Amino acid sequence: MYKQNILLLGAALALSGCMNMPTPPSQITGAYTTDLKYTNYKCSTLTAELDSLARRENQLVTAQEQRIKGSQVQAFWFGYGQGDGVEASELANVRGASEAVRKAMDKKGCK
Repeated sequence: MYKQNILLLGAALALSGCMNMPTPPSQITGAYTTDLKYTNYKCSTLTAELDSLARRENQLVTAQEQRIKGSQVQAFWFGYGQGDGVEASELANVRGASEAVRKAMDKKGCK
């Protein structure tokens, strides 16, 4: 009985290290953003906007990866991670906005 309790406690502690871990950037999908916001933009403006969103996405991916690394260390020592922060939700918004800009560019025939 004592051994069984020790094994159950050990398993619970091992699994609790997986609690509240941040989402990997590759698993964060874009939030819906309407392309109506970009209908009055010129092709050059849409291209500049898409470039700006791509740079911001790269920054957010890096920030999310850093959050994952920090969370892994915290999970090792304390048994729980940091979870998703502002970076994850902003990354989803940026990816959604990028998709909306691409749709607007397709509708306008931009290259």
